[in-house]
Amino acid sequence: MGSTITVVSVALVIAGVAAALFWLVRGRRGFGTPADRAAFATLHAASLAAPPLRDGLTAESAHRAARHLRALLGTPALAVVGDGVLLAWEGPGRRHAAQAVEHARDAMAAGRPWVVPAELIDCGDMNCPVRSAVVVPLVVDGLVVGALSVYGRQVSAGLVRAAGEVAHWVIAQLELAELDRSRTRMMEAELRALRAQISPHFVYNSLTAIASFVRTDPDQARELLLEFAELTRYSLRKHGEFSTLAEELRSVDRYLVLERARFGARLRVDLLIAPEVLPVAVPFLCLQPIVENAVRHGLGPKSAPGLITIRAEDAGAECRISVEDDGVGMDPEQVRARLAGEADGESLGLGNVDERLRTVFGDEYGLVVETAPGAGTRVNIRVPKYRNGVRAS
Repeated sequence: MGSTITVVSVALVIAGVAAALFWLVRGRRGFGTPADRAAFATLHAASLAAPPLRDGLTAESAHRAARHLRALLGTPALAVVGDGVLLAWEGPGRRHAAQAVEHARDAMAAGRPWVVPAELIDCGDMNCPVRSAVVVPLVVDGLVVGALSVYGRQVSAGLVRAAGEVAHWVIAQLELAELDRSRTRMMEAELRALRAQISPHFVYNSLTAIASFVRTDPDQARELLLEFAELTRYSLRKHGEFSTLAEELRSVDRYLVLERARFGARLRVDLLIAPEVLPVAVPFLCLQPIVENAVRHGLGPKSAPGLITIRAEDAGAECRISVEDDGVGMDPEQVRARLAGEADGESLGLGNVDERLRTVFGDEYGLVVETAPGAGTRVNIRVPKYRNGVRAS
């Protein structure tokens, strides 16, 4: 975890410095010294190479990044090798590209930088700029995933150091890409777990309520059974990590129809929804666990009638949602344990929603829970109305 934070910090620092230099150069006709110009050129090349590398090490990402890496090093030619294949060659001397995998083999096997002997590269053309090479393996999470091969007329200590530094920067981008994939896999796994978690209590209570109407009110039993089928179908759908707020509210309404059949007049629900936020994309199944928590833990132990209020309002660039009950309330420490995943058997619902909100939108968008014993519970959610990559399907 520490290494991940370090990598992210370094990337942010580089991006910040590049941005500062960019605005500096826009505000004046040119840099004052050659050192200024060199620093800007270096950071600009790094900023251009970073986005493709954040997609991982593939032929496409290597091809898109290679020319910027070559500019970063100021070398005649450069090759990026993957798992036994040449992913990209940038620069003259393309006749040597076919040998790039062989040139990188020793460095990848040893797991350390390697200088390729000149006799293995010499093509006999005195004008060819490709006469020597430094190969640096790309090691991500302890595994050699490829190599960066830097070609020039001769190997110098400066070239070896520069190749090593650029390779380490490439590794940092690949580690960030792996971190992104890991977070995505984690979110998908949590979503599968949430889909699989249809509360046994809810299923049993719903079917019991439906059965109680079979003889006395068959039409009501049929309607409740259809609501149960639609709720199950929505909860177990296999596509899409996001849905619209309107879809989530329809699912919550079906859930509450089934719960009202069991609680009767003891359960009252108020919906205060601004129409303009209905199309907002939200993480799939982000509301039902919160409403279920309000019914089961807030109103369930209460003998008197209870009220659940669901609000969704437009707040400029954000949509603000709250689920409030006037039930028995909760111990704030117990809520903290649930959100942290420390409460056995009870943490999947609220903790899962909190984690997915933070993963998608950032830590500032986690659940905010206001509660105390005897004071009811209010769960607040904020989501941006628009976010790149977040789209209901």
